[in-house]
Amino acid sequence: MAVNLVNVENVSKVYGTRALLDGVSLGVSEGDRIGVVGRNGDGKTTLIRMLARLEEADTGRVTHSGGLRIGVLTQHDSLDPAATVRHEVIGDMADHEWAGDAKVRDVLTGLFGGLDLPGFPKGLDTVIGPLSGGERRRIALAKLLIEEQDLIVLDEPTNHLDVEGIAWLAGHLRERRSALVCVTHDRWFLDQVCTRMWDVQRGTVYEYEGGYSDYVFARAERERIAATEETKRQNLVRKELAWLRRGAPARTSKPRFRVEAANELIRDVPPPRDSSELMKFASTRLGKTVFDLEDVTVQAGPKVLLEHVTWQLGPGDRIGLVGVNGAGKTSLLRALAEAARTEGEAQPVAGRIRVGKTVRLAYLSQEVAELDPAWRVLQAVQQVRERVDLGKGREMTAGQLCETFGFNKEKQWTPVGDLSGGERRRLQLLRLLMDEPNVLFLDEPTNDLDIETLTQLEDLLDGWPGSMIVISHDRFFVERTTDRVFALLGDGTLRMLPRGIDEYLERRRRMEEAAAAQAPAPAPRTGPDVPERSAADLRAAKKELQRIERQLDKVSEKEAKLHTAIAEHATDFAKVAELDAELRELAGQREELELRWLELAEDA
Repeated sequence: MAVNLVNVENVSKVYGTRALLDGVSLGVSEGDRIGVVGRNGDGKTTLIRMLARLEEADTGRVTHSGGLRIGVLTQHDSLDPAATVRHEVIGDMADHEWAGDAKVRDVLTGLFGGLDLPGFPKGLDTVIGPLSGGERRRIALAKLLIEEQDLIVLDEPTNHLDVEGIAWLAGHLRERRSALVCVTHDRWFLDQVCTRMWDVQRGTVYEYEGGYSDYVFARAERERIAATEETKRQNLVRKELAWLRRGAPARTSKPRFRVEAANELIRDVPPPRDSSELMKFASTRLGKTVFDLEDVTVQAGPKVLLEHVTWQLGPGDRIGLVGVNGAGKTSLLRALAEAARTEGEAQPVAGRIRVGKTVRLAYLSQEVAELDPAWRVLQAVQQVRERVDLGKGREMTAGQLCETFGFNKEKQWTPVGDLSGGERRRLQLLRLLMDEPNVLFLDEPTNDLDIETLTQLEDLLDGWPGSMIVISHDRFFVERTTDRVFALLGDGTLRMLPRGIDEYLERRRRMEEAAAAQAPAPAPRTGPDVPERSAADLRAAKKELQRIERQLDKVSEKEAKLHTAIAEHATDFAKVAELDAELRELAGQREELELRWLELAEDA
């Protein structure tokens, strides 16, 4: 019988006048791998912090078994900024000790791409202080995973990891003997790792057996039996279940339970998308041409990212775009967007991009565009349009679309300056859809969105009659919303992958093995003054590409802090103007940083 590690007994937690948790009782046993889901603000992080005794409950108690070894990854690390990566992750272990430890080698390679930490200026001897939030996050995760624990508690562990890093982490956690409690909105990750689910809703925690797919089925069945008033929510859950059941039958390594009951539940649910009907509708809105690329070369400064690319985005095409950091995914979207904005006048350095005459493009970038902080949410949406046609006969008012995206009638009158980062992201999506585009570019659209909002967004996109390109590390979202996957593998080409992201990971693995076979074996570092070692050209290029991504993360973090400051000083217009000027200066620094890195890369 499994040993009980943690008991949560009749725990309650109140913030202000709101009860986040109300009389919750739970337990974690040896071998449990528990995923925690729920809306933003409903208490997921509070629950796991109390579980780890990082936060006290108002009532009730949390009991740990004697000698429990617990490791916690919070959203804010406690790393010493004056220390090196070696000191925080490896500690006092000699080079021959950690290099001979299979677990240490696996963690460093999985999270950083190699034992010499490519992308970090001095490898393991890099000082932590100047590093970006994403780099610090991976260091904190590596430090935790190298140690031995009975229970691991993770809060959004996939943040700042790419598709390969997320796949590695899922496999690593499945192999560990530690129990696991994990908060994440990455549904593919939940399905791969978890054997139980906790759903935090309005002060209560509902428990389910199985991973995310099983949770979707069980929740749909529970809500159907209870005949709740949340009809829209039931329909969305059943629709998502239908897609899960009709999709790849082996999304997880765990056996499905009550399969026949699930099939009966979705017997009358149509496929999420009527592709032929959407294609027909898209053709009437867009004509034959959307974007045609003929022998196109895409550059960032003097650095060539894509070369001799001939490709077509047609009416109704739904494309997922994946690739290594720095391969040119965002640069490709920017080149297409610039050609559309200038009606074909702006062209890449080589080749030609033809833009359809009827293209009406909406581009969701990774940066959340700031709106007037004094505007109300509904006002910000109505500034674009009062009503929107979402295709397939669906028309919504600005207020109805706000409710669909989680802004209830009360929240619609909240000033934009009081919104959280996730809420501003939702508002940005709303405004894009209200403009009735027929082509969508979505660059990391899942950032800061909870699972319920993602489900709502996917439902809207199911009936959206247009062409779409999605860049995302959220594998579930890419597979759910797109029909084909193209990859940028860092070699200047754009390739279609018939088997999707699985094929991408296989190709990347083969490329890494080939590069490792060509590169000389790295010697262990012994100090911060060790000179740079030689490496194969492909390896060196990858290091430089990863380094610039980390440096750009720092700029993005500063921009995020400025956005927060603008919201806090919304009524001080002089201060807002000053902060806005700083934002513009940062944008200039971003471009200079890219050019400076590219110059260094040429000499590497």
